Amino acid sequence: MTITDSGLDALAPVDGLLVDLTDGVLAITIDRPDSLNSVNPQVFAAMADTLERAATDPRVRVVRIGGTGRGFCSGAAIGAEDTGDGHEPMETLHEGNRAIRAIVNMPRPVVAVVQGPTAGIGVSVALACDLVLASEKAFFLLAFTKIGLMPDGGASALVAAAIGRIRAMKMALLAERVSAADALDWGMVSAVYPADTLEAESTKLIQRLMSGPAVAYAKTKKAINGATLDTLDTTLAHETAGQHKLLQAPDLAEGIQAFQEKRSPNFTDV
Repeated sequence: MTITDSGLDALAPVDGLLVDLTDGVLAITIDRPDSLNSVNPQVFAAMADTLERAATDPRVRVVRIGGTGRGFCSGAAIGAEDTGDGHEPMETLHEGNRAIRAIVNMPRPVVAVVQGPTAGIGVSVALACDLVLASEKAFFLLAFTKIGLMPDGGASALVAAAIGRIRAMKMALLAERVSAADALDWGMVSAVYPADTLEAESTKLIQRLMSGPAVAYAKTKKAINGATLDTLDTTLAHETAGQHKLLQAPDLAEGIQAFQEKRSPNFTDV
């Protein structure tokens, strides 16, 4: 994590997250491009710490969340190089939940800039934001059931609030990609742009928000989130309890091995 002229320099640097506050825009960027920006507990903890501090920093007027390289966020790190690094999956989940709450509770507008693949809890990160700007190359995927898990990070509430119960069920149960075009049609994203104009359009929107009424924005966010995400804490609790059981089941090991070996899993439902 690097911080430039941010006033948030009390935070300890963390590999995998870039933080910059310039001219009122707090840019938080997941920086693990080799894994399409998969996230581990340290990255989520740093993200949550940054947002929690930024919530009371009057210099922050808009938050931008993005990822480096060609992906936004591919979800929790489950690659062979990640599963042996000593961290527990529940630690990732707990820190991820904290980051999601921090995004939703942030009094300033939060903009997700999604240039490519977005999967797993990465979908939760994007949809916790207030505005989601996507490249035509982006897609969204809840792939949890492919490895024997269930959606987490508040996805059960965030996705359903955005696109409705039936479409949320389709995403969660069938684990099919949702293209940027379909995401726009369903109401999952705010706008879709050509890949080569996404950054310029994002900058333009962020500058528009910068000149807006901060107090009115905060009260608007609180009201809309209160009306649509009033069960988020309950949802996070349900997901955490369910995921805890699934993480101890044999099907998860088979699901991860199949993922790493690029084959279909053979679930036993034990």
